[in-house]
Amino acid sequence: MLHTREIIKKIWDAQGYGNLAVWADGTTVVIAPGESPKRDGKEPLAIFKPIPLVAGFSMLDFATHDPDLLRLIETTIREAGGEIERD
Repeated sequence: MLHTREIIKKIWDAQGYGNLAVWADGTTVVIAPGESPKRDGKEPLAIFKPIPLVAGFSMLDFATHDPDLLRLIETTIREAGGEIERD
């Protein structure tokens, strides 16, 4: 099971390093733009671009409690067929 705030923290940490790929088993990997995100032949559920998502927040705590960002992460994962809950 994926957890929304945990993913937001990982997106926050990925700023300046690349995009965050997320798989259904909870695995996350920072990948360079344009890099193939496949792991063991499987595509990720989602690839999040950190700068547009979290750069506008002055503190991580603001990002992890923003209702619109929480909803966006959850909707993206669910629409890709994954399971996610707020932690």
